[in-house]
Order: sequence, then structure tokens, then C-alpha cells
Amino acid sequence: MRKKSFIYIIRPVLIASIMFLLAACAQGGSGMNGEAAGKEEKRGSYMQISQDEAKKMMEGDDGHIIIDVRRTDEYEAGHIPGAVCIPNESIGSAQPEELPDLEQVILVYCRSGNRSKQAAQKLADIGYTKVYEFGGILSWTGEIETGTPDAGDAEKTEAKAEEKKEEVQTVKLKINDTEVPVTWEQNASVEALMKLAGEGPLTIQMSMYGGFEQVGPIGQSLVRNDEQITTEAGDIVLYSGNQIVIFYGSNSWAYTRLGHVDLSPEEMTELLGDGDVVLTIG
Repeated sequence: MRKKSFIYIIRPVLIASIMFLLAACAQGGSGMNGEAAGKEEKRGSYMQISQDEAKKMMEGDDGHIIIDVRRTDEYEAGHIPGAVCIPNESIGSAQPEELPDLEQVILVYCRSGNRSKQAAQKLADIGYTKVYEFGGILSWTGEIETGTPDAGDAEKTEAKAEEKKEEVQTVKLKINDTEVPVTWEQNASVEALMKLAGEGPLTIQMSMYGGFEQVGPIGQSLVRNDEQITTEAGDIVLYSGNQIVIFYGSNSWAYTRLGHVDLSPEEMTELLGDGDVVLTIG
């Protein structure tokens, strides 16, 4: 009789334990699915449009760019006038130099519509917000030209690039009330920073850190291309995409270079080593 009573007591406990474990597993599975879904939502998105819609957009004056993502030899054999060749296989996780503006209207095509979809998705994942994919040149009924842009176009493009470089170098930098000489890098991060500064002087409250740098929040994220570097006094870098760092000492970390203050280490220490400062760009 005692054995039976023991069995009757244990059985409900076992059943309850099994049900509890099953419920816990179900919740755990649902948490993993939620996490996966969250990761999926982080992917960027692009718009697929018809070629007639693409033609209408090309007629507009919205600063758009047409991207041919085929190989160079395919591009030279025939492409849409004005298109820039950026092969699909060359597009990775970093922002292409030909596309400095994340908010520019980008029209993407290839041969048949396969590579253009791949490229459009990669561009959207990088952070471009206005990517439009319109299929392949095989079904294009508009004008097609062959070869590469003529020398005149190349000279105009080079002249514009030089003009942009000169414009960037005129942007001033102040540490508190002291204007300092600075040489800016030529990259997409600096272009994005200058665009912010162009809307009005960009003021950043800096804080001392580590006895060798001052760091401050930009207020939004910029495109970045981090690499492991060892900084020196005067270096200006982008950290984590949303913070600017200026050094009066040295450090090794993954940064995107923005520029360099052309002063001696002693002068940088005098400016930055005695309390928090305010950085003004513009």
C-alpha cells in the first residue's frame, strides 16, 4: 500500500515537470525566431520599378545617378548614356567612392536583371535610402551608347573632383575659440561630415579620455570605413560612425580617418590636455 501511494504522488509531479520543460522549450524557440526576425528587419530595402518609370526618372533633375553593375567589358560594348560602371562583384560592405551621398537617387541595371537585384540589395544594406532597380539592358528600348566616356567628359569629371577637394579644404576647424590649420581626408565620411557642416557650423562638445584624446558625439551616424590604425597627435578620426575623436597623444584602434591638425604634439597637448573643449566645424 505504501508503494502505491508513493507512485500516485510521484506521477503528477513528473507530468507537471514534463509540461513545464515543454513550455520552456517552446518559449526558447520563439525567442530565437524573434531574434532572427529582428536581424532580418535590419536589412535595407530597395524599390523595383519598370523601365518606363526609370526613363521618366532619368528625365528629371533630381541629382540621380545611373549605375551599370555589369563587367567593364560589357559596359563598353553598350550602356545607357550617362551610366557609371560599378561592377556588382566590386560592391561590398563599404560605400563605393562613386556614391558619396547615401540619400542620392540611384538607378541600377545590369544585363538581364539578376545582378542588378543583388547590387541594389547590397547598396540598400550599406545604407543608401533611394535605390531603384529596373532590370536589364536586354529589354531596354531607349538609347544605348558604346565605349567609355570621351576625354571631354573625363576632364569635366576630374575638374569637378578637384573643385570638391579644394572646397573641402576650405572648411575651418576651431578648438574652443582657436582656429587651427587642418588637412581633411578625401573620403565619403568627410563628405558626409562637410554636408552636415554646410547646413550651419557643426558644434561638438568634446570630453577628455585616456590622457591622449578628446571625443564627442556628432549627433548622427556617418558612413564609415574603419581600419586598424595607430594615431598620432593631431589626427582626427571617426569612431563607431557617430563620434569624432581628436588626438593629442597616440592610440591603436579601428577608426575612419577624417583629417589632421597641422600642429606639433606640444601645441596639441596645450589645446586639448587641460580640460574638455568645444569643436566647431564650418
